[in-house]
Amino acid sequence: MDFFRNTYRYQDAGLLLLRIGIGIMFILHGWPKITGGPEMWAKVGGAMGTLGITFGATFWGFMASFAEAGGGLLLLLGLFFRPATLLMFFTMLVASYMHYTSGDGFAGYSHALEAAILFISLFFIGPGRYSLDNNFFGSRSFNRL
Repeated sequence: MDFFRNTYRYQDAGLLLLRIGIGIMFILHGWPKITGGPEMWAKVGGAMGTLGITFGATFWGFMASFAEAGGGLLLLLGLFFRPATLLMFFTMLVASYMHYTSGDGFAGYSHALEAAILFISLFFIGPGRYSLDNNFFGSRSFNRL
């Protein structure tokens, strides 16, 4: 059966669909934070306290908000893909740890942890053929099995 063969002809289309869907969701998730201003950034940045970092909450909150909204846009476009996925990975790792240490239970930290797993996986997979990174920087072609 052709359906089960390991050809994956639509791998790049699947990556595009994943990038667009997750990118839009993270733009929508991060936009209220980034437009919330310094008060919101300080609240978000307070999560760094769980790591023992008690200074610069406003800065860290802005960076986390930017990682979500700006990273979502970069993910959607497939532009500066690897740096964007790393920023988003670390942001989601901190968020999941904050929820875990706050006693929110599995339901509280699972979404952020799932997103962290997704972003570190995408870091290794790459943005695919239909991306601005591929347009601007080209790609190395590998023989796929």
